[in-house]
Amino acid sequence: MLIGLVGKPNVGKSTFFKAATLSDVLIANYPFATIKPNHAMAYVKIHDLAADFGKVSNPREGYVKNGWRFVPIDLFDVAGLVEGASEGKGLGNKFLDDLAGVDAFIHVVDMSGETDAGGKQTEGYDPAQDIRIIERELDLWYLGILKKAWVVLMRSMEMQKSQFAKTVAKQFSGLKVTEDDVNHVVLYEKLDVSKPSSWADSTLFAFARALRKYTKPMIIAANKVDRPMGKENFERLCKQFEYPMVACFADGELSLRQADKAGLIDYTPGEKDFKIVGNLSNAQKNALEMIQKVMNEFGNTGVQSVLNSVVFDLLKYIAIFPAGAKMEDSKGNVLPDCFLMPPGSTALDFAYRLHTDIGKNFVKAVDIRTKKGVGKDYVLKHLDGLEILTR
Repeated sequence: MLIGLVGKPNVGKSTFFKAATLSDVLIANYPFATIKPNHAMAYVKIHDLAADFGKVSNPREGYVKNGWRFVPIDLFDVAGLVEGASEGKGLGNKFLDDLAGVDAFIHVVDMSGETDAGGKQTEGYDPAQDIRIIERELDLWYLGILKKAWVVLMRSMEMQKSQFAKTVAKQFSGLKVTEDDVNHVVLYEKLDVSKPSSWADSTLFAFARALRKYTKPMIIAANKVDRPMGKENFERLCKQFEYPMVACFADGELSLRQADKAGLIDYTPGEKDFKIVGNLSNAQKNALEMIQKVMNEFGNTGVQSVLNSVVFDLLKYIAIFPAGAKMEDSKGNVLPDCFLMPPGSTALDFAYRLHTDIGKNFVKAVDIRTKKGVGKDYVLKHLDGLEILTR
């Protein structure tokens, strides 16, 4: 799974990225501080299954803190997107190429209204414009791919009576678009695919937009809600757009993560507060008090909420634990692994995820909570712990 951060220049994407990953990236108050893509590991936060059995898990990847398990995901931060990127403006073509492999977008938007469309400092800018600009550039990106040899492809399909979904999916193979995705969009949009070569431009654009929204869903990280106009703009935009939107204070999250790493505070990402455990200067105390005020107003900094929402709400993935009777591996590590599986996955899918031979020799799975056996067609549920038995 690969999650892409998008947004115009200078909205706090790199700050969000660093807050989520603690990677060493450049954060600067000017447009296009990010040129080359940043790629690092972020984490989704789930209940630690081991706690149900009076234990604490020992993750091979990720970590456990205060009863929560943090499971790794790939986060990808690319250069800021400007209007006209689909036509090559800014770093447009390179930017869009970099995004081809992502599964979903986190669109970081500056809710303060203090940066204009190009990322330069201003006042009173409407951040709704940013959402519309990014939307349109992504739609035009998909449209451009569709239009490459569209008429020739569709006429060939009509003459050979080949499948529309198969033809389109092949055109979008680099963007993780499947035949099922295309069929879903065709049904949802009620499109007539008997003669697509005769589609009007408006129909083609509507199809491209629907395909983009379905295959690369997007959540809005409403950043800088701590600024004077941040909350007001956030509440207004929540009513204007259908995208899920989370109030964010990425700068505050980064400060908390760094203070926790330095041993000054005890902070678990996504929580509503923190505990001071080290010696702080007056400046540090004041900064933390300001961060706490924002957290009191919005519940938390929003960064962890965005990560969890994009994986579990938008993509609808589920976390599954491979677990034997003792819940330990040969080295005594408790529940060392946790896998994120796509929706609708079965026990057999999970077995194959563990190893091809385990899938081929699958007999049944045993639920470690109920001790009951389930068959290969059992549909997995979030936070299941399963022991796979083989012949």
